[in-house]
Amino acid sequence: MTLPEIGPAPVLSLVVGVFHTALYVLIRGQIGVRLPLVLLAAILGAYAGSALGARLGDPIRLGDYSLLWASVVAWAGILVVAVTTILGPTRAR
Repeated sequence: MTLPEIGPAPVLSLVVGVFHTALYVLIRGQIGVRLPLVLLAAILGAYAGSALGARLGDPIRLGDYSLLWASVVAWAGILVVAVTTILGPTRAR
């Protein structure tokens, strides 16, 4: 049984997403229960940003991986989660 070959984009998107999530937590100070949502948004944003950067061009590349666009779209994903949690309904304590 052979394992399917995984390209570099999903693995690097995971690394970039975890890095930017950790940076967001460091800047914010605390994040609470929305950490998995922020992490998922950052990873998916980095993957989408890499695909976008492959088509638009990117001055900062790691092989075929577009690092600049991956970082920008990862932060866009983090900001979407942050804004929706701020504007969304809150639970009464």
